[in-house]
Amino acid sequence: MKGISKGFPGVVALNDVDLSADVGEVVALVGENGAGKSTLMKILGGVHQPDGGEIRVDGVARRIQNVEDAMQLGIAFIHQELNVVDNLDVAGNIFLGREPRTKPFQLIDRKKIHADAEPYLQRLGLDIPSDTKLEDLSVAYQQMVEIAKALSLNARLIIMDEPTSSLTIAETNRLLALIQELSGQGVSIIYISHRLGEIDEIASRAVVLRDGENAGELLKEDISHDRLVNMMVGRSISQFYVEPKGSSKAGYFQARDVRSSRYPHCSVSFDASQGEILGFAGLVGAGRSEMIKALVGLDKTAGAKIQMNEEQVEIRTPRDAISHGIYLVPEDRRSEGLVTEMSIRENITLPDMRSYAKAGIVQTTLEKTKADEQVQALKVKTPHSETLVRNLSGGNQQKVALGKWLAMQPKVLILDEPTRGIDVGSKSEIYQIMRDLAERGGVILMISSDMEEVLHVCDRVAVMHEGRITGVLDQANCTETNIMQLAVGQSVEEAKPASSE
Repeated sequence: MKGISKGFPGVVALNDVDLSADVGEVVALVGENGAGKSTLMKILGGVHQPDGGEIRVDGVARRIQNVEDAMQLGIAFIHQELNVVDNLDVAGNIFLGREPRTKPFQLIDRKKIHADAEPYLQRLGLDIPSDTKLEDLSVAYQQMVEIAKALSLNARLIIMDEPTSSLTIAETNRLLALIQELSGQGVSIIYISHRLGEIDEIASRAVVLRDGENAGELLKEDISHDRLVNMMVGRSISQFYVEPKGSSKAGYFQARDVRSSRYPHCSVSFDASQGEILGFAGLVGAGRSEMIKALVGLDKTAGAKIQMNEEQVEIRTPRDAISHGIYLVPEDRRSEGLVTEMSIRENITLPDMRSYAKAGIVQTTLEKTKADEQVQALKVKTPHSETLVRNLSGGNQQKVALGKWLAMQPKVLILDEPTRGIDVGSKSEIYQIMRDLAERGGVILMISSDMEEVLHVCDRVAVMHEGRITGVLDQANCTETNIMQLAVGQSVEEAKPASSE
């Protein structure tokens, strides 16, 4: 890609950007959210058309007008925001648009499509039936299905945009090993990730974008966390994580006998203090997200006994949770956390419309004032609050999903994978926002699959396994080894047993 430029209304996304990849090379593409990484890859994948520049494949100039053109050139794109069809099964998603047909009526050959899907699932180490509906799988498993789809295309170049953002350590290690296998077979990889340790491990070269322009590149021997961060943000980050200052009121939020529909025979109990960030760790399928949905009334068949400030709180619906100041920022921001066809202003004020209305009529001026406050406080990269959320980068979308609840002064803020797909600079900002809220007396419950985040952000960590809390670790005993032991159901002497059946 040579001299690629692209603009959107009010935004210059790319300005004269260059990028290349040799046969079998793993090229890391890094930069802050809004730096232009995803836009550049969408041009290569046929989703967007460039305003200027040239794309060459095997030295020949190519015009990639759509996704089909890219696929015919051997280019597969695994998007950060998953492109899956929920009501189709795993095999149907892998071969969508390329289904094997029977003769003479050209019906889908169900037997063959499932047989053809199995080798790709086995290659990724996925122990799930190929006839499983996508809606029944977690985001992590859906992401692995997307990767299986790319493998089924026999692609020569695979673009991976934040492929490990929802994966556990074991799944991430399997994927990184697979990338190295593909590289050895001559498949080129363009790898976008904010997990800089992964880049150091697998990339032969790192290309850095900043504000839509090339900021430089590093060869493998020159790649380091500090150098990448400095090139990405134009400055060094002296203190990435925010040190805790202790809780102010113990046992402010108490949850007892929390049961989800996925694990109806297991119950979870825990306490959280004002001023505390309580983390929830565990492997995919441990029941963390299901437990949280039971807390806020999203699981109709679930049950929970909740006390806040020693008063019993009844939550049957999400509206009940909101009325008590308990807010959830969900993992899947696009389908559950935002209305992407609306503006930033509309998304920020959506949960609390009555506060911006007079005589039943919404006052746009009041909305804009609040939205502008959140845009400024969260450093959302946008020309104004009327920008449609769909036109923001993934990280800035996450800030909007967070901002709409911060605008309502939460008492208990529940964050499910809050920094998934977020760059290193924005992560630090979000950690600071979380700590500031905690220090003002808020309770933070955070689910995260990012081990480094769990170890450095949380005051305590509750580890779950198959619907139960197997232990709660304080900072002194919070190590990767202890967390992983509890996550697979083993005991750890240092772990404090939680109240769970």
